[in-house]
Amino acid sequence: GRRPSGAGLPTAFALGQNKPNPFGDGTVIRFELPVKTSVAIEVFDVHGRRVQTLARGEWQAGFHTVSWDGRNGTGQRVSPGIYLYRMVAGAFNATRKLAVLP
Repeated sequence: GRRPSGAGLPTAFALGQNKPNPFGDGTVIRFELPVKTSVAIEVFDVHGRRVQTLARGEWQAGFHTVSWDGRNGTGQRVSPGIYLYRMVAGAFNATRKLAVLP
């Protein structure tokens, strides 16, 4: 990542690309918070329907990760294809694509 040596906290909000991508069984998403804030990270299908919430609530400043096992809110595997994940933290928001393998 962009973690400079000796630095304790991120200097800006950031949402990383998930790894691995594409993925089959699970993937990890890194994000960075310069201050304690309310965070929501959600996964959407290409039609804009939310399929899973990965994070919601107050998070401390720092370098964080959340993981997704490719399942929706009811525990079912999602269909293979392209999905979007979005992070909203205060005034910051960012969206990235991920791909789920068959």
